[in-house]
Amino acid sequence: MKSAKTLLIADDHPVVRSALRILVKQEGFQRVFEASKGNEVISMIREHRPDVVVLDLVMPEMDGLDVLQRIRDNGMQCQVVVFTSLARTFYQERCMRAGAGAFVSKSSGMEDVLKALRAVSVGYTYFQSLPTVALDSLQRTEKEMIDKLSNRELTICLYLANGLSNKEIAIIMHLSHKTISTYKTRLTEKLNLQSKVHLRDFCKRNHLI
Repeated sequence: MKSAKTLLIADDHPVVRSALRILVKQEGFQRVFEASKGNEVISMIREHRPDVVVLDLVMPEMDGLDVLQRIRDNGMQCQVVVFTSLARTFYQERCMRAGAGAFVSKSSGMEDVLKALRAVSVGYTYFQSLPTVALDSLQRTEKEMIDKLSNRELTICLYLANGLSNKEIAIIMHLSHKTISTYKTRLTEKLNLQSKVHLRDFCKRNHLI
């Protein structure tokens, strides 16, 4: 790995950042920076101009999908390796469309992170094939409904399913309480659900949480 020597780790877990820092240092990245909140990432990219960003999708202040979108909208020249615990089934394609160069599940371990870093550093991408499991009619219908949600709708859906209130989500996403309430109503309609309890069951059934 000769061309990429500067890297930004964006993850809100100190242990993960520490492990990644050791790993990437061994891979020859001489300058390594860290961000623990999503809203820090764009300014740090501007300041440090990293060749690669290792990005978690679940972070305070701004989620990773929003960060990816802003990186692309601002024309920032860096490769992004998404490193997340969220389900590949629902997030890998979204990340590809948003401009990520790789998607690695945190359940895969650090060896896949190395493979992804080596791939994006020489201009390749690193995305694994999604499992081709047979889905029954209910699973197929629900997956299609999830796939039709916007990135923001899916993010709010997960916050609600994890028990956050409208007010808490509004603070995290820098949106108004009324806007979150509107999204909540839209989600229950789009997913054909009756309540927040059903929303949590829906997300658990589809391995979103």
